[in-house]
Amino acid sequence: MHEIKCPKCGQVFTVDESGYAAILSQVRDAEFNKALAERLHQVEQNKANEIKLAEAAVRSTADRAAAESAATYQAQINELKSQISAFAKDKAIAVNEALSKSSDAMADKDKRILQLENDLKMAAANTKIKEEALRHDFEVQLKAKDETIALYKDMKTKMSTKMVGESLERHCETEFNKIRAAAFPNAYFEKDNDAKTGSKGDFIFRECDGEAEIVSIMFEMKNEMDTTASKHCNEDFLKELDKDRREKNCEYAVLVSLLEQDSELYNSGIVDMSHKYPKMYVIRPQCFIPMITLLRNAALNSVQYKRQLVEMQTANIDVSNFEREMNEFKDKFGRNYELASGKFKTAIEEIDKTITHLQKTKDALLGSENNLRLANQRAQDLTIKRLTRGNKTMAAKFAEVATAQPAAPTADDAE
Repeated sequence: MHEIKCPKCGQVFTVDESGYAAILSQVRDAEFNKALAERLHQVEQNKANEIKLAEAAVRSTADRAAAESAATYQAQINELKSQISAFAKDKAIAVNEALSKSSDAMADKDKRILQLENDLKMAAANTKIKEEALRHDFEVQLKAKDETIALYKDMKTKMSTKMVGESLERHCETEFNKIRAAAFPNAYFEKDNDAKTGSKGDFIFRECDGEAEIVSIMFEMKNEMDTTASKHCNEDFLKELDKDRREKNCEYAVLVSLLEQDSELYNSGIVDMSHKYPKMYVIRPQCFIPMITLLRNAALNSVQYKRQLVEMQTANIDVSNFEREMNEFKDKFGRNYELASGKFKTAIEEIDKTITHLQKTKDALLGSENNLRLANQRAQDLTIKRLTRGNKTMAAKFAEVATAQPAAPTADDAE
C-alpha cells in the first residue's frame, strides 16, 4: 500500500499496488509526452528562428549586394539549404533518440506492471486457497454441530416425561447395586410398588440387625426435560414424600432431585428440610450414596437400644417410661446428629470453596466429631438399669427375669 498526498488540498490517501502502478504509468506517460512536445516545439522554434534569421540575412545581403552576381546569390542560397538539410537531419536524430528512450521507459514500465500483475494474481490465488480451506473447515464444524443438535432434539422429542424420571431412578439403582455387596450386604433397597394408600415413593431402603431396624429411608427421584413448559420446584413434592414416609413407616425421607439446576442452595450439597417436614432432606444424585452411608452410620450407634426395645416388646414388658426415655435419647441424638450434619455440610461447603479454608473445615469437622462423641457417650451411659430406676413395675419384671434366668454379673450390676 502507498500513501499519496494531494498537492492542492494536502489530503493524504492510500492506494494499493495496482492503483499506484496505474497512477505512476499515467504520470510517466504525461511527463514523456510533455517533454517530447516541448522538445519538438523547441526544435521547430529554433528552426523557424534560424530561417527567419537566414531570410533576414539574405534580404540584408541582397539589399547591400544587389549588384552581386546571381551565381554568388545562388551559392548562398544553396549553402542555406544545406544548413537547413543538416538541421533537419539533426532534428530527425534527436526525435529518434527521444523515441528510443521513450520506448525503453515504456518497456520498463510494462515489465514492472506485468510483475505487479503477476504478484497480485498469485496473492489472489493464495487468498482464495486459504478462504476455501477455512470455508471447508467451518462447514465441517457446522455440520457436526448441526448433527449434534439434531440428535439432541430428536432424543428430547422421543423421551417422554416418564422416561426422564425413570432414567434418574435407574441411575440411583445402578449406583447402589455397584456397592451393595460390599457396603450393604444385608440391606433392602427396592422399588416401592405399594400404592394401596393412593400414592407411593420410588425406592425404600431398610437395614436391620436381626429384628431391630437400623435405619429406613423413603426415596423419591425427580427430574424433568429442559423443554418442559411448567417448571417444578423441589418443595412441590415434599408434602407427598412426607406422607409416603409415614405411611410406609420409614424413619427418613430423601428427595433426589435434578430440579432447580441453577439453585445455589441445592447445588451446595445436602439440604436439611426438617424445619418443614421431620427428617426430610433434598440432595443431588451425586450425594445419593453418601447420604445413605451417613444416615446408616449415625443410626448404628443406637441399634443396641432398638434391639432391647424389640426384646422388651416381645416379652410384653411395660415400656412406657422406657419409650419416653428412649424418645428423649433419640431426640437428643437427633439434635446432636443435626448439629453434626450441619457441621458436615459446613465442611463440604468450605472444601468446595477453596483450599485456603482447610483450617476452617478442620474446625467444623472437629465440632461434628465432638457432637457425635457426646451422643455416643450418652448412648454408652444409657443402660436398662438406669432406664428402669424409679419404675417399680420395670424393676419387678427384671427381678422376675433374673430369678427365672440367672445371668453372669455385668458392669451394670456393679453399679
